[in-house]
Amino acid sequence: MAIEPRVPQKRTNMKRGFDLAFAAEASLYRIAPHSVMALKSTIFKAELSVADIDRGYYGDHALTIARHPSETDERMMVRLLAFALHADDALEFGRGLSTDDEPDVWRRDLTGAVEQWIEVGLPEEREVRKACGRAREVHILAYGGRAVDLWWQGAREKLERQDRLAVSEVPVEASRALAQLAARHMRLQVTIQEGHVFVADDATSVPMEIRMLKALSNAR
Repeated sequence: MAIEPRVPQKRTNMKRGFDLAFAAEASLYRIAPHSVMALKSTIFKAELSVADIDRGYYGDHALTIARHPSETDERMMVRLLAFALHADDALEFGRGLSTDDEPDVWRRDLTGAVEQWIEVGLPEEREVRKACGRAREVHILAYGGRAVDLWWQGAREKLERQDRLAVSEVPVEASRALAQLAARHMRLQVTIQEGHVFVADDATSVPMEIRMLKALSNAR
């Protein structure tokens, strides 16, 4: 079960997988979920160049990112990082926090079958297991510092049984640094080599090492 301190239990129409990082911020400022639902998403544009030496993937992507009113810059940039880590011509963003039946990022084949289901934050264990029944691979990119440790302690026993699931963590210093790169129009370069990731714009570079909590066991 996801840990959500001081946040109302009922979150009508909010996306499954409401991550603890936003939960803490919402409770701090006492943001009611219904108070932002009428607002429109903010559109961001990103020119993303990916050099994934580990996978042998090199590509450029012109992305449009819809940021839900309840989404922080940090969460949006972790979504963008998740896209870069799994970059593929068929990869696309889901509809975000406004929907319950799509992940943050996913890849589908020509028949509509889900090949990769990718979530960021600290999703509920029950919803992760449900995703494992729908997709060939499920990837969780967690962030939030100590909150990740608490979430994983609570969910680990059941989630480690899911062969199609991989769980990784973005260091809190890196996710916060990524938030500083957020802009309405971004040009970013992402280099991935031997587990080390470098995200850079024209002025700043954010290095990080993604920590693997659980690897895929059996991708069918």
